[in-house]
Amino acid sequence: MIVQRRAVTAFLAAAVLVVTAGCSSDDGGGEAGDGASATPSGTRSGASPSGRATEEGAPPAKGSVEVVRTVAEGLDSPWGLAPLPGGGLLVSSRDEGTILLVDEETGEKTELGEVPGVSAAGEGGLLGIAVSPEYASDHMVYAYFTSGSDNRIVRMLYNPDKPEGAQLGAPDTILRSIPKGTNHNGGRLAFGPDKMLYASTGERYEGQLAQDEESLGGKILRMTPDGEPAPGNPFEDSPVYSLGHRNVQGLAWDGEQRLWASEFGQSTWDELNLIEPGGNYGWPDAEGEAGESGFVDPVEQWEVAEASPSGIAFAEGSVWMAGLRGERLWRIPLKGTETSADPQAFLTGEYGRLRTVVSAGGDKLWLTTSETDGRGSPEGGDDKILELRVK
Repeated sequence: MIVQRRAVTAFLAAAVLVVTAGCSSDDGGGEAGDGASATPSGTRSGASPSGRATEEGAPPAKGSVEVVRTVAEGLDSPWGLAPLPGGGLLVSSRDEGTILLVDEETGEKTELGEVPGVSAAGEGGLLGIAVSPEYASDHMVYAYFTSGSDNRIVRMLYNPDKPEGAQLGAPDTILRSIPKGTNHNGGRLAFGPDKMLYASTGERYEGQLAQDEESLGGKILRMTPDGEPAPGNPFEDSPVYSLGHRNVQGLAWDGEQRLWASEFGQSTWDELNLIEPGGNYGWPDAEGEAGESGFVDPVEQWEVAEASPSGIAFAEGSVWMAGLRGERLWRIPLKGTETSADPQAFLTGEYGRLRTVVSAGGDKLWLTTSETDGRGSPEGGDDKILELRVK
């Protein structure tokens, strides 16, 4: 196994603190590696008693993962997962174009409705979902999906008092004209600590879109809840927050409100990046660490057979990264803007392809499997939501 730690340059750390075709598509193709964990290089100095990373300390070099229970099963191509503030998990089905409400205690599933306009094909369909930071007052659910002509972001009113299957209001499109393709549609949605909406987009196998500041493809976008370019964005009157991305599908913030993103490589390196406002992450001119002026190198990189990463979450001082082709959950312990020990792989091959991981608070994570999305070969069951305890 090859896992290499890469430090972010000093200018990246400062900038982030101020603001806060190829063979690898969705799964990387071919056979996954053996899944053995990387050998930790030893506990770093300054580990906090709680094991949670701070600017002064780091989590333990070695962690652990316990599968507490299966929350729900029988899911069809689950892609996005968003906890509701009052309880319950919203789950988007990429291929069905529907959103389910899953009771996290009983596993009971309720269909809220089908999102109109979804055109599912290849890696496209109903992808990321997010809940408004003002959900208590506006009850808005956001979704990223592939239509017949583009990828777009919509918001819908969720009304649980309406009949099952009719609880989603008509979609209000807040951003359209994101390039679509059979593959490389990005799709992750998340509200940041600044209450701005972030979205990851792919370059639909046209690498130069990632370097085109005028294109929405191959980017991380930052916008207001109404879809307008967010105040303080690096490019005037543009939602573009960072560029030079091939196909980002994971977004998460650490305890210091820094944004991290996971990215599919082509055939050599998958990446974990610390996102700098206005940063250029190199694609298609660089894959993995390039050491070239003007490009931001990844903090970590993996061979594509070991990762092909989708969702990420931050918990207990580490980034947790779900692997599709790699069929494993990676723990990447952090100290500030660098990793503090070698990444570890967990659940290797036990649950097949892993798609989305979301913090459930404290030392808990929600994790979805991704075997029924046209690439996996499920044996003995459909996709699941798992509850994990991690450290």
